[in-house]
Amino acid sequence: MAVAFLSLAMCVTLITVTPAAADPLGDCTATEGAIVAVDFGPFGGEVERGCDTTPTTGYELLHEAGFTTEGTQHDGPAFICRIGLGSGTQYPTTDEESCVLTPPATAYWSYWLAAPGQNKWTYSQYGAMDRKPKDGDVDAWVFGGTDIGGTTGKPTFTPDEVRAQGGTGTPDPGNTPTVAPGTIDLAAAADWVGSALKDGERVVDDGADTPNYLLTTEAAYALAAAEGGSATLDKVTAFLAAHTGDYAYASGEDQAPDATAAARLALIAEATEADPRDFGGHDLIAGLADNVCTTGPTTPGCTAPGDFRHASYGDGQALAVLALLRAGAAPPAATVERLTQLQCDDGGITSILIRPGENCDGDPATTGLVALALREAGGQDTAVAKARTYLKKAQSGNGAFLGYTGSTTGSIHATAYAAQALSALGDTVQAGAAVSWLSREQLDGGGFGFEEGAADPALYATSPAVLAGAGTDLVRLTTKAPEPTDPPTTGPPTTQPPTTGPTRPAREGPDLKKGVAYLTGAANLRQGQYYAVGTGSSRADFGLTIDGAYALAATGLNNDKLRGIVDFLDKGGKDGEGRTLRDWTGTGTAYALGGSLGKAALLAEAVGRDPRSFGGQDLVAALAKAVCAGPSQAPDRSCAAKGAYTYAPSVFSQSLAVMAQLRADGRTAAQEPIAYLESLQHGSGAWPSLIPATGDSDVDSTAVAAMALDLAGGEKADKAVDKALSWIAGKQLPDGGFPGAAGNSVNSAALAVQGLSLDAERYGPEIAEALTFLAGQQNTDGGFNVAEEGQRGSDLRASTQAVGGATGISFGTLERSLTGTAPQPTPSTGASTPTIITPDDSTGGTGGIVDTGSGGSGGGALASTGVQIAALIGFAALLVGAGWRVVVGGRRRAATEGRI
Repeated sequence: MAVAFLSLAMCVTLITVTPAAADPLGDCTATEGAIVAVDFGPFGGEVERGCDTTPTTGYELLHEAGFTTEGTQHDGPAFICRIGLGSGTQYPTTDEESCVLTPPATAYWSYWLAAPGQNKWTYSQYGAMDRKPKDGDVDAWVFGGTDIGGTTGKPTFTPDEVRAQGGTGTPDPGNTPTVAPGTIDLAAAADWVGSALKDGERVVDDGADTPNYLLTTEAAYALAAAEGGSATLDKVTAFLAAHTGDYAYASGEDQAPDATAAARLALIAEATEADPRDFGGHDLIAGLADNVCTTGPTTPGCTAPGDFRHASYGDGQALAVLALLRAGAAPPAATVERLTQLQCDDGGITSILIRPGENCDGDPATTGLVALALREAGGQDTAVAKARTYLKKAQSGNGAFLGYTGSTTGSIHATAYAAQALSALGDTVQAGAAVSWLSREQLDGGGFGFEEGAADPALYATSPAVLAGAGTDLVRLTTKAPEPTDPPTTGPPTTQPPTTGPTRPAREGPDLKKGVAYLTGAANLRQGQYYAVGTGSSRADFGLTIDGAYALAATGLNNDKLRGIVDFLDKGGKDGEGRTLRDWTGTGTAYALGGSLGKAALLAEAVGRDPRSFGGQDLVAALAKAVCAGPSQAPDRSCAAKGAYTYAPSVFSQSLAVMAQLRADGRTAAQEPIAYLESLQHGSGAWPSLIPATGDSDVDSTAVAAMALDLAGGEKADKAVDKALSWIAGKQLPDGGFPGAAGNSVNSAALAVQGLSLDAERYGPEIAEALTFLAGQQNTDGGFNVAEEGQRGSDLRASTQAVGGATGISFGTLERSLTGTAPQPTPSTGASTPTIITPDDSTGGTGGIVDTGSGGSGGGALASTGVQIAALIGFAALLVGAGWRVVVGGRRRAATEGRI
C-alpha cells in the first residue's frame, strides 16, 4: 500500500477513499483471507469481487479488495454512499444521489455476510468499521432497499458462487489443538498454596528472613480464584495491607511507588472488595496515575514516555493499567499506547519495556496479559486481534505454549496466561486445550512447576494456572458472590432533585456502575466530551454522544462526566474537525434535521439547560419551523407528510422531537406531529420503524412512540399507549430479550424496559426478564454486546441504550440536575493529523462475476467507465479513520437505533 498525499483544499466536504492494489483472488482460500463481492447490476454492471488476505475490518476489506467508496457530507466517509471499482465511476452517481444526508431505505448500499460453511446471506448487525471478518468469510454489498428484518434485498447470488476457490470448507484458523478435556483440581491447588505460607499470611523464600511480597500477592490471587473469600485469604490480604509501605514504597513514602507492586496490591484490593484508594493507608490508584513518565531514561524509573515509573517490565505496565481500569479510573492514554509499542510485527508482545525501533521478541505470557489489559482498556481492537492471532499460532498441538523463543518445553506460566486471554477473547477451544494441558502438569501435592515435567512446585507458576483453571483472570477476579442488581432509580445522595424511575420488582439486572464506567472511560469518551464515529477518528458522533448523556442522566452515577458532555454541546465545543452541534442539527441550512433538533433539545430539557439557547441555537423555534405543512414533492424528500418533521426518517426521530416540543411547553406546536405519530400506529398496537412507513412492526419504535404519547396524555393517547405496551410484552422472547434489527437485540430489550415501565405494575415480570437478559449481555469491561447472536464484544451504541434503558426512565420524564457539579477541565485544542494510508488504483477480472486484483486490463463493465478518482481529496481526508457504529444499514439501521 502506498502512503497518500493530502491536498488541503478546505472547501472540499466529500472524501473518496481509493483502493489497494488488490490481493490476487487466488491468494484467498477457504481457510485464509476474506472475499468481498459488490453487485453493480442496478447500474448496468456485474458482480465484482476481491480478496484481502489479512482482513481487519469490513471497511478495510472493501478497500483492500480494490474498491473505492465515498461517504455522506453529514455523516462522514464511513457511511458508505457510493462504491466504485478501481478508477471506475462510483455509484450511484451525483445525478442520482447527492450523498449530503443518509440515503433513503429504498436505495442504499446494504451489507451482507456469510461465515465459512454457510451458503446463506445474513444482513450485517455491524457497520463495516466494526465488522471483524475472519478467514474464510464472504461479504457482499448490494444496492437497493431492505426491510427492517433484512428479509428483502438480499444478494441475487449465493455465498458459494463468490467464495474463494468455491466450496464451503470451514477454515481451521491457527493451530487448533485437539486434546482430551481436562480440569485443574482447584481445591488441591488451594491447599498447596496455603501450605506455602508462613504463619498462614506470607511467603518467605527458603533461607530468607524477609517476606517475598510478589509471591505473596500471587498466593492471594490463587486463593481468591480457587476458594473465593476465605479466612486464609483475609489473613494474607491483611498482611499485605499492613506492609504496603514496605512493598510499594520501599524508596520512601515521598517517592513514586514501584508501579508493579502498587498495581499488584491494588488488584488484590479490587478482587477482595477492599478500597485500592485506601489500602494500608495508601491511595494506590493516585500513586499510579500521578507517576507516569513524560520523558525517557533521564527520569529515574522511566524507559520511555507513557511508562509507569518503576514498572520495569511489560507485565508491570499491564498490571498498572488493569489496576486503574478496575478502580474506575481512566488510565492515561500514553500508558495504554505504551503497551501497544511493545507489540512485535508478528503480534507477540515483549516482556521488555523496549523503545521504538529496538529488537522485539514476544512471548505468550506477556502477550496474554497485555492482551487482557488492552481489551479491557478498549479502542485497541487491532492490537488485540494481532495478539490473538499470535497466541493461536503459537499454541502447540498438545495445548501448551513455549515460554520463549527457542524453547522446546511447554511453560506453565506462559500456557496459563495464554489460556486466560484466549478464554476472554472467546477462543474456548484453544483455551480449553491449554487448561487440559495444565491439568496434566498439576503435581500430586496440587501445585505446578515452571515447565513441562517439572517435579518441584512454584507459586509463580501455580497462581496463573489456578486462575486459568477457574476460568478467570486478573480483569475479572473477585471474591464477591453474585447477587441480584436492581438498577438505581435515583441518583446518588445530593441536594438536587433526582430523576425517579418506576418501581419495579427486584431481579438481577446489569451492573450500571460498570456500565457507566465503560461509557465514561477515556478510551470511549474523547477528552471527556464526545464519542467519535470510529476508532482513530476525531470526528464526533453527536447522536451517539447525546445517547451517552441520556444514559448518564438516567443513572446519576457520574454527573461530572455528564456535565462535560453537556458543556461541550451547549457551549459550541468543536470536535477534531471543527464541527459543532449546530453542524449536526443543520440549523439554518436547507437540511435542518428535525430528529436531531429534537434529540438535542430533549437533552437540554433533561439537564436543566435552556433549549431556546443551547449550542448557540434556539432549538425550540427550529423544531417548530421543522414541522411539515405537507409532503414534499420528489426529488425533495424533506417532508414525508403533514405533521412530520423535516428530514426525520424514523418513528424514533418523530417521537423524540414530539417529546422535546411538549417539554418546552410547545403543546400547541406539537399537535400536528402528535397526530401524525398517532396515525402511524398499526392496529396491532405497534409502530413501524421508518417514515414513510414500510409496513413493518418494530419494538424500539413502538417503545419510544409510547413514551411520547404517554407524555402527551389524553384519552386517545392513553389507549394507544396501552395497545403499544401489550404488543411489546407479546414480542418478548423466551430468554427475556426482544427482537430487533440486530436479532435478539440489546437495544430492543433496553427500550422495551423503558416502554413497559410506563405501566410497571402490570408488566413487572416482563421487565424483570428483560433486565436478566441485559445482564447476560454485559461484558467484563462494563459494555454490552449488540445482540445475543453474532460478534461478541462491547458496542458503544448498544451500551448507551442498555445503561439508560435499564433504569426504566422514560425520555419524556428524564431529569438530572447538574447543580453541584463543576466545569470539567478543558482539553488542549487541536487534533493530530493521522497518517493516511491509501491504496493504488486497480482493475481486473472478467466474466459474470468479476475478480479484482487479477492483473488484467479488463475490469468488467464498470471498471473502465468514468474518470480517474483522486487518491484523497482535501482536508476532509482526515475523516478516513471514521466509522459509523452501524454504517451500512443506512437510514434503516440509523432510524431504528434512534441516531437521527
